[in-house]
Formats: sequence, C-alpha cells, structure tokens
Amino acid sequence: MGKACFVVHKHDASRLHYDFRLEIGGVLKSWAVPKGPSMATSIKRLAVMVEDHDLEYRDFEGTIPEDEYGAGTVMIWDEGTVTWEDDKDPVEMLEGGFVEFALHGKKLKGRFKLVHAKLGGNERNWLLIKRKDDHAETEDDLLTRKPDSARTGRTMEQIAADKSPG
Repeated sequence: MGKACFVVHKHDASRLHYDFRLEIGGVLKSWAVPKGPSMATSIKRLAVMVEDHDLEYRDFEGTIPEDEYGAGTVMIWDEGTVTWEDDKDPVEMLEGGFVEFALHGKKLKGRFKLVHAKLGGNERNWLLIKRKDDHAETEDDLLTRKPDSARTGRTMEQIAADKSPG
C-alpha cells in the first residue's frame, strides 16, 4: 500500500483538543482526541470520529474566524507519513473497526492502533493506543515536552497573533 500522510492539529476551539488525521481513501479521516495522543502504551485515548477533510487541510495552520464552524486557533502539532500494518488495506481495516499503522512523524513515531470502541453506545467512539515498540515511552508527557508547531515552531499564542517564532 505504501506510505500515506498524517497530521495532528492542536485545535483551540470551544475546548482545546487534538485532531488526529490519517490519509485513507483519498481524504483525511479524522478523530478528535480530547486529551491528545500519547506515546505511553498504558494510555488509551478516546478518539471521536468526526467529518473527513480534504488532503489539502493537512497544511492548515492559523485561525478559523469566530463566525465559522471550528472557530479558534489551529496548529500543525505533528505531521509525517503513515504505513499500514502488514500492508493491509486501510479502508478495510477502518470498516472492520481495527486500524493498525506506524507513524513516521516529527513527534509521534512507531506503531499505533485505532479500535472502534462504541463507548456508551456511540458509534463515533474509538480508542487511540500506542503499541509496544522501540519508540514507546513510560511517561505521558509528550504534549508538554513538545507543545509547539512541528512545521513552524510557533506557539498557539504566536499562531493566534499571526507572528513568527522568537
């Protein structure tokens, strides 16, 4: 299947959250991850599937105006490529409710999985889980250790003010 892209947008809308996006079937399949991704294998993060986005959206970093859906500041927190476990078809994995992949990002690296959890009877609920590999960590502090944009190095405040880093 080869490599596809992924992006994680840090999004300060009505609440701060992270939008985890994988290129699948020509679009960015997207999940809102309220607490953000973790590199710790002991942590399972709720990931709520949201609407698909066009591939071009992976390049967006800026501010969505107040009168538009998703209003707030958006940062490219991480980006890179994704490969599918055992070269499986990602569309088939998604339909089966169990997506296994490896991320090759600036911050997120190694093997992960998304599991359709249907928590509380909600069909949109999935779990994002880091799998054991050489990149796994025991601490859940990646978001605080590396808070700035993977592409521009800017903070959320600098993006909101449309300023360069430093």
